[in-house]
Amino acid sequence: MKFNKIFLAGILALLGLSACSDYLDVKSDSKYDEDYVFGNMVEINRALNTCYAYLLSGNTYGGAYYSTFCLNSDVEYATSSSDMQSSNGSDYKQFDCTPSGSALENTWKAAYTNIEYANNFIEGASKSAAMQENEEDLMQMIGEAKCIRAMNYYDLVVLFGDVPFSLKRAYESPMVMPVEDREVILSTLIEDLKTASTSMKFAASLNGGVQRCSKEFAWSLIARMALTAGGYSLRPGASTADIGTMQRPANYKSYYEIAEEYAGKVIAEAGHSLTKRYDQYFIEQCNYEVSNNDDSIFEIPFTKGVNGNVGYNWGPAYDMNGTTTQMHDGSEAVWGKTSGSNMLNVFYRFSFDEKDLRRNYVCGTAMWKYGSDGKVAMRVDPWTAYCGKWSKLWTSKGNAMGAISEGNTGINYPYMRYADVLLMYAEAANEVNDGPTAEAIEAFKQVRRRAFLNADWGEKVDSYVAAAGTKDSFLELIQDERKWEFGGEGLRWRDLVRWNKYAEVIRDVFYQYFGYAWYVSGDEEYNTNDRFTNLPSELFYKTVDADSNVLPNPGYDYTKFGSMPNTDLPIVEIYNPWAFAKNPGSEWAQGYYLSQMYNDSEGYPKGQALFSLRGYIRAKDQYGAEVIPNLWETPASELPVVRYILPFPEDAVARSGGAYENKYGYR
Repeated sequence: MKFNKIFLAGILALLGLSACSDYLDVKSDSKYDEDYVFGNMVEINRALNTCYAYLLSGNTYGGAYYSTFCLNSDVEYATSSSDMQSSNGSDYKQFDCTPSGSALENTWKAAYTNIEYANNFIEGASKSAAMQENEEDLMQMIGEAKCIRAMNYYDLVVLFGDVPFSLKRAYESPMVMPVEDREVILSTLIEDLKTASTSMKFAASLNGGVQRCSKEFAWSLIARMALTAGGYSLRPGASTADIGTMQRPANYKSYYEIAEEYAGKVIAEAGHSLTKRYDQYFIEQCNYEVSNNDDSIFEIPFTKGVNGNVGYNWGPAYDMNGTTTQMHDGSEAVWGKTSGSNMLNVFYRFSFDEKDLRRNYVCGTAMWKYGSDGKVAMRVDPWTAYCGKWSKLWTSKGNAMGAISEGNTGINYPYMRYADVLLMYAEAANEVNDGPTAEAIEAFKQVRRRAFLNADWGEKVDSYVAAAGTKDSFLELIQDERKWEFGGEGLRWRDLVRWNKYAEVIRDVFYQYFGYAWYVSGDEEYNTNDRFTNLPSELFYKTVDADSNVLPNPGYDYTKFGSMPNTDLPIVEIYNPWAFAKNPGSEWAQGYYLSQMYNDSEGYPKGQALFSLRGYIRAKDQYGAEVIPNLWETPASELPVVRYILPFPEDAVARSGGAYENKYGYR
């Protein structure tokens, strides 16, 4: 298969992603009838490119999975100041949506369209006369389509639970595709990829490398699906009105054995390593560089100027007005607008070790933004923080998209990283062997070493891991490491579900915001163990700019907070980025940071501290006098479950003739 990202974009433009309007039976508008098979390799290549093209949909991997359906946690976060459910039913991150939310239907259609094209390709290619002459290439391509199908089904299962499922194309399936149990779906896909992977090639041997589905990606996806199948998930209750209960299968350990085996195969055979520095890896992605033997296992292959919002929704906001071509100092404005809309929990950066280099990179530009002239300004929003993992602003001038550009950055998204494989292996081996093996420890250490300078490895890696000698304590290390490693990538809420820790974390996040808002008013009820005492309620800062009256940007230093890869833009130097500090002097401006959570004039916390998690826990009213339910001292094992599962789109339910129904208490 000749891999061409421009060709993928052209196919996507021709097909469109809204062509399938009647989605009762989750079938696509594919042109292939039931007797159709491919005639030659040109046609087969084009058909597989179509499968890849549908991956780029903004309703799935092109945006929605990392923004609309990236649910709230202690890492990624979005706020709401309203005590009322929105009229459009789209409060997904607040666990308060309805089946009428338009994004549900759009994502449902896009995912099943991609699945149908994959099913068509697999069937047509398997029966093609070209198989005799091109068996090796065709088996690789069929494996790629099976990976695309599996990842679409996997993400549907994570979001919706039990879903309609078939590995047959629409013409061979029932008129209304039946809903299947999620464990059956994942087990079937695992076995399918086990077989397919035997005929697939490693990324290093593929034209397109990690931008195509490879043998190691199939293995990695098997491991991810196995951990999900063996983990906890929300299961329906006795009636459709019940929210349900968190359960895991009785044979869960067998899934961990699969994950250990297949993640282990990637580690042993695929030739990947974490050679590049953490920040360097992501900065290179922002500059359209692809490495086939480092952290990336599979990257969603977007095309610059055509699709993808990586680096537009991430990073600090740059409020270009669409016409400005020069910055305030006369230099050319080449980067264009960024939204910075994929935000982090404002408390996330305080969870890191002070020497963790990931903190400086991911959170270092969290608190300022840029105006249309490129001037820097502190954010006044105390609720969330920018995620600096990707940004158009990290793109070199030679690769920049231009002053009036916005989204469609073409920056690839790493759907699967080697760091994830290493931590999945460590987790699975720890579970299977009732404690950390030497191999599990080494896999974990590979991820952690990259996060610290070599001089700190003795304390921050070796001693840190040695102190966790039991199964439970080592699992806690893995849970923390995944929190710090994957910030901004949308994996946290999924991990918490799998570990059955989502309710505990969401409860704690609520009381962190709610409690801190009261704390700055002088009420210390929730300041247990002085957890709020040293947080920076105010910040003191200086603008570091190219203007004559201030210092210029000193350049990028990955070891320092506030240093960023774009050395042409001004930055902000913050005196106390990590902890409370007294006013250092008149040369420092004062910014009212976390203290803004409390409304002094009204005498109660602001709405964002009260209602951002309202589908699970909320203040009774705007005065914050009562929390419903009051979970402050409830043991983790007794907490009510989080209704993270999304409802089927109401249109799909209505058209199913009673075959589909919404459970989990949705009306």
